[in-house]
Amino acid sequence: MWRERKGQRFVVLAVNFQEARSTVAAWIRAKGVTLPVLLDTDGEVTATYRVTGTPTVVLITPEGRMVARGVGMRSWDHGPGRALLDALIPPPAR
Repeated sequence: MWRERKGQRFVVLAVNFQEARSTVAAWIRAKGVTLPVLLDTDGEVTATYRVTGTPTVVLITPEGRMVARGVGMRSWDHGPGRALLDALIPPPAR
């Protein structure tokens, strides 16, 4: 989804909370993660968006308003997750 919507008003950030930079960097390398990763070292982002488990997905408008939140594994490339994203941000023209 991140690669497909690149160039649109759509940003995906991975947020890691309260782990050492070196631990996160090693995980990023091992998994081949290419999207931006935010280090939430003090837990402020986690608290603001009420993260209670991982993964937690939060959809935020450009104005900073939270419009959706989901805890646990979700599919964003089809089904209800895809329909929600398409309703919020039309998919790119093919």
